[in-house]
Amino acid sequence: MAAALDPQSEQKRMSLKEKAKQQLRKFDVGDRFSHLPLAKASVLVPLMVRDGKLCVLFTVRSMKLARSPGEVCFPGGRRDPTDTDEIATALREAREEVGLHAEQAEVICKLVPAIDKTRSIVTPVVAFIEDSFQAHPNPEEVSDVFYVPLDYFIHPSKYKVHQVQMLGKGVPVHFFEYDDLERNTSYKIWGLTAHFTVFIALAIFGEKPTFEIDYDLDNLISSSENNFMELYNITKNKL
Repeated sequence: MAAALDPQSEQKRMSLKEKAKQQLRKFDVGDRFSHLPLAKASVLVPLMVRDGKLCVLFTVRSMKLARSPGEVCFPGGRRDPTDTDEIATALREAREEVGLHAEQAEVICKLVPAIDKTRSIVTPVVAFIEDSFQAHPNPEEVSDVFYVPLDYFIHPSKYKVHQVQMLGKGVPVHFFEYDDLERNTSYKIWGLTAHFTVFIALAIFGEKPTFEIDYDLDNLISSSENNFMELYNITKNKL
């Protein structure tokens, strides 16, 4: 017989989710960037409550893959002709990679996209997934699935920043290392994956992190959009 839920724990869990949803919806960009004429890709950023904390699900790319093998990322990929929009791409990829069905995810918003090294526009689609979700990784694409508390991306214990040149512009790249003590494994989270996760943590917690960020915290929406459009215009002009 299943143990009864503690009413206080259940109330706290729902409160965490509802507050996070309210904050995230303020940053929903809708279709504002959908018309831009570059190749499109999407990632699903899966959030859930684990042990009383907001957590993020990450995947590790299979070593069988030609591009970025072994790197930490979110479920996602390029848009297929059959995908109706960015959300459809993200949900399809999540099902293919970790066995997440659309009915197990509550999509909350689409956030400001980014441009990857293939000059594709990558849209992060944020969703809450069932707290009881058990991932079934596709071994052809995913070698591991793990979870990190979201507040780690505000107060990390291991963090670096690297300046990289992208299309002639210096771009700061976040580099986190997370030690999963239960699994005795360390994970390196960086690049666009870290970029999106940091933005989500800022949007939900509204708190200044312990490291420098390329945003105006008092104008997070406009500064993130300005950063993206600056990089987009540089990309477009180089095509």
